[in-house]
Amino acid sequence: MLFSSSTFLFWFLPPVLGAYYLIPRRARTARNVLLLLASLLFYAWGERWFVLVMLASIAFNYALGLLAAKRPKPAAALAAAGNLGLLFVFKYLVFTLGNLNRLGFGFVIPAIELPIGISFFTFQALSYVLDVARGRAEAQKNPLDVGLYISFFPQLIAGPIVKYETVAEEIRHRRENWGDFSAGASRFLLGLAKKVLLANQLAIVADAAFDRAGELSAAMAWLGSLCYTFQIYFDFGGYSDMAIGLGRMFGFHFLENFNYPYLSTSITEFWRRWHISLSTWFRDYVYIPLGGSRVDRRWKAVRNLFVVWLLTGIWHGANWTFLVWGLGYFVLLALEKYGGVGQGWPKPLRWAATFLVVDLAWAVFRADSLAAAGRFFSDLFCLGENASLWSAEAGLHLRENWVLLVFAVLACAPTATVLRRKLEEKSPALAILWDVLAVAAAMLLFLVSVCFLVKGTYNPFIYFNF
Repeated sequence: MLFSSSTFLFWFLPPVLGAYYLIPRRARTARNVLLLLASLLFYAWGERWFVLVMLASIAFNYALGLLAAKRPKPAAALAAAGNLGLLFVFKYLVFTLGNLNRLGFGFVIPAIELPIGISFFTFQALSYVLDVARGRAEAQKNPLDVGLYISFFPQLIAGPIVKYETVAEEIRHRRENWGDFSAGASRFLLGLAKKVLLANQLAIVADAAFDRAGELSAAMAWLGSLCYTFQIYFDFGGYSDMAIGLGRMFGFHFLENFNYPYLSTSITEFWRRWHISLSTWFRDYVYIPLGGSRVDRRWKAVRNLFVVWLLTGIWHGANWTFLVWGLGYFVLLALEKYGGVGQGWPKPLRWAATFLVVDLAWAVFRADSLAAAGRFFSDLFCLGENASLWSAEAGLHLRENWVLLVFAVLACAPTATVLRRKLEEKSPALAILWDVLAVAAAMLLFLVSVCFLVKGTYNPFIYFNF
């Protein structure tokens, strides 16, 4: 079930919210049971049989959480083996067997369907056991609470990845209030607009370019690359906004997952601002346990960085493109940290170089294969036999989408926040007027978004594949 669907917006969310707030606040267990059942229904809506996989994951990690309170190391090892083993079978087994067969083996490749969001809920489940094993959280005696943490529908299938220690207290002792609810609703509407009005429309141009790699003019290739760079941000960032907003509507406070990443002036800064929950997860559970950068030899620090980015690439999918994408970022980060690349450059140049590198990296990420990525890069740099700088197709897409691109650029920065602060400095009354207009704008964006959804435009989430 998509957040940006009429089924969720009008048939799932309103009854769940209504039932939740009809239950007295003191009946915390009843509210949690309602959220757990709603979350399982939400997942089963599109993954009827795979909900059994999730229930098995909940039972497995609940038992290991109890074990971790008494025997931390064995429990942590079993949790890593079990959760990562599950992820390997569903996500990487077919890819691995296929590559082994290319080397001459004769394995029978099974037909395995990928459960939506398995990378996200598996990492959350593993986080629970590891946090208990490290003494950063207490083991839950109630399996329903573990089930709610792993399956909570706002962040179930595309994040953000919520570490157990972040919400452990709120599972039992959160306090819902109108301020959180209204802020959450506003955040949800903003995310919905990002997804439907920006990401979905930019995807049309991006798909038109990447689906014809090797046949494009340079202008069309660069336009498609730029549109995908914006699309993936507003798609995933919009989903994270909706998830964070929904969490607040039920009294949960998830950490931010994006912080205007395209304003970054280095690759290091970019990854402090992009998909923060994943970067934090790898930092806390892989990089720091390996020794991080505080090791006695530089090669060990480089090794630790390599391991993290190898795993980051693998986490995103069973395709060589993701592996190359992850290792490419390892090289770039190593050059910045240990090679001094970018140091002393003027800030505008550092920003331009960072954005260009990120844009090119997304082209590898988006490509269906390394061969397709090669064809797309040949278009970008006019290296093909029939290469051209400009085409009528590029001109048509640019004329039809230049306004959308302008809004995309503005939305990549805290434009509204800066404008409001300036108005408040000038006159408090103007700031109040801005807030009133912001509420009206949010409602208008919601109505327009619903119109686009009813119209039936392009609507999948990119990160559902991961």
